[in-house]
Amino acid sequence: MGSTLIAIDAGTTGVTALLFDAELRVLGRAYREFEQRFPRPGWVEHSADAILGAVDAVLAEVLAHPRAEDVAALGITNQRETVFALERRSSRALLPGIVWQDRRTEARCAELREAGRASWIRARTGLLLDPYFSATKIEWLLAHEAELARRARAGEVVFATVDTLILAHLTRGEVLATEPTNASRTMLYDVAQRRWDAELGALFGVDADWLPEVRASTGPFGSTHEERAGGRRIPIHALVGDQQSALFGQGCFEPGTLKATYGTGSFLLLNTGPERVDSERGLLTTLAVGRRGETVFALEGSVFICGALVQWLRDQLGLIERSSEIEALARSVADSAGVFIVPAFAGLGAPYWDAGARGAILGLTRGSSRGHLARAALEAMALQNAELIELLRRESGQPIDTLLADGGAAANDLLMQLQADLAGVRVLRPANVEATARGAALLAGLGVGLWSDPGAPAGLRDELRAFEPATKQKERRSRLGAWRRAVRRVRTSAR
Repeated sequence: MGSTLIAIDAGTTGVTALLFDAELRVLGRAYREFEQRFPRPGWVEHSADAILGAVDAVLAEVLAHPRAEDVAALGITNQRETVFALERRSSRALLPGIVWQDRRTEARCAELREAGRASWIRARTGLLLDPYFSATKIEWLLAHEAELARRARAGEVVFATVDTLILAHLTRGEVLATEPTNASRTMLYDVAQRRWDAELGALFGVDADWLPEVRASTGPFGSTHEERAGGRRIPIHALVGDQQSALFGQGCFEPGTLKATYGTGSFLLLNTGPERVDSERGLLTTLAVGRRGETVFALEGSVFICGALVQWLRDQLGLIERSSEIEALARSVADSAGVFIVPAFAGLGAPYWDAGARGAILGLTRGSSRGHLARAALEAMALQNAELIELLRRESGQPIDTLLADGGAAANDLLMQLQADLAGVRVLRPANVEATARGAALLAGLGVGLWSDPGAPAGLRDELRAFEPATKQKERRSRLGAWRRAVRRVRTSAR
């Protein structure tokens, strides 16, 4: 058996491949961005060819590393909820994929809520009725693409999340499968029974036969086809949704452990183990992966816009030239001087679930500067999470005094300190913030038996930098109160 591992992390804006040694330390890294498509206001689409082209490029780059001659297994982790319609025979995407951020099914979700279906759907899936999830996206495709609907009824179509898309590509159509953490985000999967639900399928017009097989997250999932991996067949031994992968990659194997990933969006997951905990205030019940690779429950707070806010300041406003400049600009002022940015570009996720909300910059005066906007952006990222951490404390019964941070934006020291201050938690950041890829590699290694305990690799115990809270509770409550007042200004519903 080889002693290195490859993880492919297919995110919302780009694809990363990392080569790890048997201690889960990074040996090589490759990254490619891909195009984001916004064909109409509120619509977000991805090209399957663009994603798969990026997958091919990064995989070829890491396979050129000398240590890649010794690969034991490959793991795949991915943006969740985004859905493609694949031709079953060729595994080719028939249409652009509808991305998790897309809002086009907002009216359908409102219709289902008005019909009283929300509580029933939540009991089955752990999810709230929102355009975020895959079911209404598939329903929309079937309603608006007559030929696709005909082919689906003929058994010629598989509706695939991004894990299935990449797996089908790497195996050249030999394997069409998914796993519980991705399936649980479709709103078609019964999280208690761990299977596609026929009644949910009937509600959305989706036959279970049009969905991929669900396997355990640790595989096996076949091997790469020679044409996809430089003539090699590498065992694929893990599929896992990106946020659950980061939870595993941060070593959050036990109930009560919490992580936050600062990527395009921000996602907090609290491992609740075998116990299902249902939120009353807008958190999601979802599936995650336990110490032995088994399926467990987690509570999740989903924030749709986090690092994407910095990209917006860079690309749309021209406030900075490179994302890395945001910290220095934010440090150029002592505070945001009353400026708030509510980044509801794709509606509001947890705890509000207001699909119609739109972003706003509030509190501007003649004295507001580029620095104040930059600082308000970092504060918005931290305040969104602080609100969810407070909610997690209340609903889980856990004290939650420590947060493990990862994702690209977690490299920002000021953001980490703001998070500690505004949430009243000790924030721990590993030297390698790419916990999402690390989780996929860790699961793949577990699947092929590189270790029996996922806590064994030394890379999981590398130095953590701590950010201690330095503000008093009264000040934190004041800032959260001001944040909630700002959010109320952009909301379209009181739900």
